[in-house]
Amino acid sequence: MSYFRERSQPYKPGQTAAFKVSRSKIELFTQCPRCFWLDVRLKITRPNSPPFNINKAIDELLKKEFDGYRQKGEPHPIMVEYGVAAIPYVHDSLDQWRENFVGVTTVHKPTNLHVFGAVDDVWVNDAGEVIVVDYKATAKTTEVSIDSDWQMSYKRQMEVYQWLLRQNGFQVSDTGYFVYCNGRFDMDGFNNRVEFRTKVIPYTGNASWVESTLLKMKEVMEGDMPPIGRAAMGGDCDFCMYAKQRMQLTMAALQAKKQAKLV
Repeated sequence: MSYFRERSQPYKPGQTAAFKVSRSKIELFTQCPRCFWLDVRLKITRPNSPPFNINKAIDELLKKEFDGYRQKGEPHPIMVEYGVAAIPYVHDSLDQWRENFVGVTTVHKPTNLHVFGAVDDVWVNDAGEVIVVDYKATAKTTEVSIDSDWQMSYKRQMEVYQWLLRQNGFQVSDTGYFVYCNGRFDMDGFNNRVEFRTKVIPYTGNASWVESTLLKMKEVMEGDMPPIGRAAMGGDCDFCMYAKQRMQLTMAALQAKKQAKLV
Protein backbone atom coordinates (compact mmCIF):
# COMPACT_ATOMS: atom_id res chain seq x y z
CA MET A 1 0.00 0.00 0.00
CA SER A 2 1.40 3.39 -0.97
CA TYR A 3 1.11 6.44 1.24
CA PHE A 4 2.12 8.77 -1.58
CA ARG A 5 -1.04 10.47 -2.87
CA GLU A 6 -1.58 11.57 -6.44
CA ARG A 7 -4.63 13.77 -5.86
CA SER A 8 -2.74 17.05 -5.67
CA GLN A 9 0.77 18.38 -6.16
CA PRO A 10 3.03 19.01 -3.16
CA TYR A 11 3.57 22.54 -1.98
CA LYS A 12 6.57 24.31 -3.52
CA PRO A 13 8.13 27.04 -1.37
CA GLY A 14 7.40 30.45 -2.80
CA GLN A 15 4.70 29.28 -5.18
CA THR A 16 2.21 31.94 -6.25
CA ALA A 17 -0.76 29.63 -6.86
CA ALA A 18 -3.12 29.20 -3.91
CA PHE A 19 -2.53 25.92 -2.09
CA LYS A 20 -5.50 23.88 -0.86
CA VAL A 21 -5.58 22.86 2.80
CA SER A 22 -8.53 21.05 4.27
CA ARG A 23 -9.94 21.34 7.75
CA SER A 24 -8.26 18.01 8.50
CA LYS A 25 -4.87 19.42 7.45
CA ILE A 26 -5.30 22.22 9.97
CA GLU A 27 -6.02 19.57 12.59
CA LEU A 28 -2.95 17.61 11.49
CA PHE A 29 -0.80 20.71 11.99
CA THR A 30 -2.14 21.25 15.52
CA GLN A 31 -1.18 17.64 16.32
CA CYS A 32 2.28 17.61 14.72
CA PRO A 33 3.96 20.21 12.45
CA ARG A 34 6.41 17.55 11.24
CA CYS A 35 3.66 15.19 10.06
CA PHE A 36 1.97 18.18 8.42
CA TRP A 37 5.19 19.18 6.62
CA LEU A 38 5.75 15.64 5.33
CA ASP A 39 2.17 15.60 4.05
CA VAL A 40 2.10 18.91 2.18
CA ARG A 41 5.73 19.07 1.03
CA LEU A 42 6.43 15.41 0.19
CA LYS A 43 2.92 13.89 0.10
CA ILE A 44 3.95 11.32 2.70
CA THR A 45 0.78 10.79 4.70
CA ARG A 46 0.11 9.10 7.98
CA PRO A 47 -1.23 5.53 7.65
CA ASN A 48 -4.98 5.59 7.15
CA SER A 49 -7.36 4.21 9.74
CA PRO A 50 -10.08 1.78 8.59
CA PRO A 51 -13.13 3.55 7.11
CA PHE A 52 -15.99 4.14 9.54
CA ASN A 53 -18.71 2.96 7.18
CA ILE A 54 -21.41 2.62 9.86
CA ASN A 55 -20.76 6.20 10.94
CA LYS A 56 -20.92 7.29 7.30
CA ALA A 57 -24.28 5.55 6.91
CA ILE A 58 -25.62 7.30 10.02
CA ASP A 59 -24.42 10.65 8.66
CA GLU A 60 -26.22 10.11 5.36
CA LEU A 61 -29.44 9.01 7.04
CA LEU A 62 -29.38 11.99 9.41
CA LYS A 63 -28.93 14.33 6.46
CA LYS A 64 -31.97 12.81 4.74
CA GLU A 65 -33.96 13.09 7.96
CA PHE A 66 -33.11 16.74 8.59
CA ASP A 67 -33.58 17.55 4.89
CA GLY A 68 -37.19 16.41 5.19
CA TYR A 69 -37.81 19.05 7.85
CA ARG A 70 -35.74 21.55 5.86
CA GLN A 71 -38.19 21.20 2.98
CA LYS A 72 -41.13 21.76 5.33
CA GLY A 73 -39.44 24.73 7.04
CA GLU A 74 -39.94 23.09 10.43
CA PRO A 75 -37.61 22.10 13.26
CA HIS A 76 -36.74 18.45 13.64
CA PRO A 77 -38.45 16.98 16.75
CA ILE A 78 -35.09 16.45 18.43
CA MET A 79 -34.38 20.17 18.06
CA VAL A 80 -37.64 20.88 19.88
CA GLU A 81 -36.84 18.25 22.53
CA TYR A 82 -33.51 19.92 23.33
CA GLY A 83 -34.87 23.46 23.17
CA VAL A 84 -32.96 24.57 20.07
CA ALA A 85 -34.81 27.58 18.69
CA ALA A 86 -33.84 27.04 15.05
CA ILE A 87 -34.78 25.24 11.84
CA PRO A 88 -32.62 23.49 9.23
CA TYR A 89 -31.11 26.15 6.96
CA VAL A 90 -32.09 26.41 3.31
CA HIS A 91 -29.32 27.58 0.97
CA ASP A 92 -28.47 26.92 -2.66
CA SER A 93 -24.88 26.00 -1.73
CA LEU A 94 -25.73 23.50 1.00
CA ASP A 95 -24.99 20.45 -1.16
CA GLN A 96 -21.61 21.96 -2.06
CA TRP A 97 -20.87 22.75 1.58
CA ARG A 98 -21.46 19.09 2.43
CA GLU A 99 -19.36 17.63 -0.38
CA ASN A 100 -15.98 16.16 0.54
CA PHE A 101 -12.96 17.92 -1.07
CA VAL A 102 -15.22 20.92 -1.87
CA GLY A 103 -17.10 22.13 1.21
CA VAL A 104 -17.20 25.71 2.44
CA THR A 105 -14.18 27.48 0.96
CA THR A 106 -12.17 30.66 1.25
CA VAL A 107 -8.76 31.90 0.18
CA HIS A 108 -6.90 33.27 3.19
CA LYS A 109 -5.15 36.28 1.65
CA PRO A 110 -2.23 36.66 4.11
CA THR A 111 -1.06 33.10 3.36
CA ASN A 112 -2.69 32.40 -0.04
CA LEU A 113 -4.05 29.17 1.42
CA HIS A 114 -7.28 27.87 -0.09
CA VAL A 115 -9.01 26.59 3.05
CA PHE A 116 -12.02 24.27 2.84
CA GLY A 117 -14.11 21.96 4.99
CA ALA A 118 -17.27 19.91 4.49
CA VAL A 119 -20.00 20.49 7.08
CA ASP A 120 -22.62 17.93 8.07
CA ASP A 121 -25.46 20.40 8.50
CA VAL A 122 -26.35 24.05 9.00
CA TRP A 123 -29.32 25.38 10.95
CA VAL A 124 -30.53 28.96 11.35
CA ASN A 125 -31.94 30.63 14.46
CA ASP A 126 -34.60 33.32 14.86
CA ALA A 127 -31.94 36.05 14.74
CA GLY A 128 -30.86 34.91 11.27
CA GLU A 129 -27.55 33.49 12.50
CA VAL A 130 -26.44 30.26 10.86
CA ILE A 131 -25.50 27.41 13.18
CA VAL A 132 -22.84 24.79 12.47
CA VAL A 133 -24.01 21.25 13.20
CA ASP A 134 -21.80 18.19 13.31
CA TYR A 135 -23.02 14.59 13.43
CA LYS A 136 -21.16 12.08 15.59
CA ALA A 137 -21.80 8.39 16.23
CA THR A 138 -20.40 5.86 18.67
CA ALA A 139 -21.45 2.88 20.77
CA LYS A 140 -20.70 2.96 24.48
CA THR A 141 -22.46 2.03 27.70
CA THR A 142 -21.98 5.47 29.24
CA GLU A 143 -23.59 8.78 28.28
CA VAL A 144 -21.97 10.61 25.36
CA SER A 145 -20.33 13.97 25.94
CA ILE A 146 -17.65 16.19 24.38
CA ASP A 147 -15.65 16.55 27.59
CA SER A 148 -12.71 14.21 26.91
CA ASP A 149 -9.30 15.66 26.03
CA TRP A 150 -9.21 13.77 22.73
CA GLN A 151 -12.47 15.44 21.70
CA MET A 152 -10.72 18.79 21.42
CA SER A 153 -10.38 17.84 17.75
CA TYR A 154 -14.20 17.83 17.50
CA LYS A 155 -14.31 21.34 18.91
CA ARG A 156 -11.58 22.63 16.62
CA GLN A 157 -13.42 21.06 13.70
CA MET A 158 -16.57 23.02 14.50
CA GLU A 159 -14.62 26.23 15.02
CA VAL A 160 -12.97 25.94 11.59
CA TYR A 161 -16.41 25.55 10.00
CA GLN A 162 -17.65 28.61 11.90
CA TRP A 163 -14.61 30.57 10.71
CA LEU A 164 -15.13 29.45 7.10
CA LEU A 165 -18.77 30.52 7.05
CA ARG A 166 -17.84 33.90 8.53
CA GLN A 167 -15.23 34.33 5.80
CA ASN A 168 -18.08 33.87 3.32
CA GLY A 169 -20.03 36.75 4.84
CA PHE A 170 -22.50 34.83 7.02
CA GLN A 171 -23.58 35.83 10.49
CA VAL A 172 -22.62 32.75 12.47
CA SER A 173 -23.76 31.81 15.94
CA ASP A 174 -20.94 31.10 18.39
CA THR A 175 -23.04 28.16 19.58
CA GLY A 176 -22.95 25.07 17.41
CA TYR A 177 -24.43 21.64 18.07
CA PHE A 178 -23.23 18.07 18.02
CA VAL A 179 -25.94 15.57 17.12
CA TYR A 180 -24.41 12.60 18.92
CA CYS A 181 -25.81 9.09 18.30
CA ASN A 182 -24.96 6.35 20.79
CA GLY A 183 -25.54 2.68 19.93
CA ARG A 184 -27.41 0.79 22.64
CA PHE A 185 -26.03 -2.29 24.38
CA ASP A 186 -29.12 -2.90 26.52
CA MET A 187 -31.32 -4.54 23.88
CA ASP A 188 -32.46 -8.19 24.01
CA GLY A 189 -30.73 -9.03 20.75
CA PHE A 190 -29.44 -7.77 17.42
CA ASN A 191 -32.45 -8.73 15.24
CA ASN A 192 -30.88 -7.10 12.18
CA ARG A 193 -30.80 -3.63 13.70
CA VAL A 194 -28.87 -1.45 16.11
CA GLU A 195 -30.85 1.13 18.05
CA PHE A 196 -29.37 4.47 19.04
CA ARG A 197 -30.04 7.14 21.60
CA THR A 198 -29.41 10.57 20.08
CA LYS A 199 -28.35 13.58 22.10
CA VAL A 200 -27.97 17.21 21.00
CA ILE A 201 -24.97 18.81 22.71
CA PRO A 202 -24.37 22.58 22.45
CA TYR A 203 -20.85 23.93 22.14
CA THR A 204 -19.77 27.58 22.21
CA GLY A 205 -16.91 27.91 19.79
CA ASN A 206 -14.04 30.36 19.67
CA ALA A 207 -12.32 30.44 16.29
CA SER A 208 -9.80 33.15 17.20
CA TRP A 209 -6.96 30.60 16.93
CA VAL A 210 -7.56 29.84 13.25
CA GLU A 211 -5.90 32.96 11.77
CA SER A 212 -2.67 32.61 13.76
CA THR A 213 -2.55 28.88 13.06
CA LEU A 214 -2.77 29.46 9.29
CA LEU A 215 0.13 31.90 9.53
CA LYS A 216 2.21 29.32 11.42
CA MET A 217 1.27 26.62 8.91
CA LYS A 218 2.50 28.75 6.02
CA GLU A 219 5.75 29.47 7.83
CA VAL A 220 6.31 25.74 8.33
CA MET A 221 5.42 25.01 4.70
CA GLU A 222 8.09 27.44 3.52
CA GLY A 223 10.82 26.06 5.79
CA ASP A 224 12.79 22.89 6.36
CA MET A 225 11.32 19.77 7.94
CA PRO A 226 10.54 20.49 11.60
CA PRO A 227 11.97 18.36 14.40
CA ILE A 228 9.89 15.57 15.89
CA GLY A 229 6.74 17.26 17.05
CA ARG A 230 4.59 17.29 20.12
CA ALA A 231 1.05 15.95 20.06
CA ALA A 232 -1.71 18.49 20.69
CA MET A 233 -2.70 16.74 23.93
CA GLY A 234 0.88 16.58 25.22
CA GLY A 235 3.68 14.09 24.79
CA ASP A 236 5.48 13.04 21.65
CA CYS A 237 3.74 12.47 18.33
CA ASP A 238 3.08 8.72 18.18
CA PHE A 239 3.66 8.59 14.42
CA CYS A 240 7.00 10.39 14.64
CA MET A 241 8.15 8.25 17.56
CA TYR A 242 7.24 5.07 15.69
CA ALA A 243 9.20 6.20 12.63
CA LYS A 244 12.19 7.20 14.79
CA GLN A 245 12.29 3.94 16.72
CA ARG A 246 11.84 1.85 13.60
CA MET A 247 14.71 3.68 11.94
CA GLN A 248 16.91 3.13 15.02
CA LEU A 249 16.12 -0.60 15.04
CA THR A 250 16.75 -0.87 11.31
CA MET A 251 20.11 0.89 11.58
CA ALA A 252 21.08 -1.26 14.56
CA ALA A 253 20.19 -4.43 12.64
CA LEU A 254 22.22 -3.28 9.63
CA GLN A 255 25.17 -2.44 11.86
CA ALA A 256 24.99 -5.83 13.56
CA LYS A 257 24.89 -7.56 10.15
CA LYS A 258 27.91 -5.55 9.03
CA GLN A 259 29.83 -6.44 12.18
CA ALA A 260 28.98 -10.11 11.74
CA LYS A 261 30.52 -10.09 8.26
CA LEU A 262 33.75 -8.63 9.64
CA VAL A 263 34.18 -11.42 12.19
